[in-house]
Amino acid sequence: MPYVIAEPCIDIMDRSCMEECPVDCIYEGERKLYINPMECIDCGACEPACPVEAISQDRNVASEHEAFVEDNRRFFTEALPGRDDVLGQPGGSMVLGTVGADTELVAAYEPRG
Repeated sequence: MPYVIAEPCIDIMDRSCMEECPVDCIYEGERKLYINPMECIDCGACEPACPVEAISQDRNVASEHEAFVEDNRRFFTEALPGRDDVLGQPGGSMVLGTVGADTELVAAYEPRG
């Protein structure tokens, strides 16, 4: 998995990273954005675009955010709450639109006010 979006994105979702992504591999959950590891080309364009510094390479994730490496993958490989099927490789977030669900890890975070 080349890049990961971690906890600082929860309830912020600035979406600047989505505008910079040349392959449209950043998807919108209900409270957080997720990078599809099967679609990401590891270009790094998203990382400097994030105003809350939530994006990093999977091998450089801060220790307090390590759970988000697996969680980001899980968003695409496991059925999300309220959904019957996995997302897999939908072919771009512009085509799919907002997913409207998050992983259990993200859903468990207290909302930011």
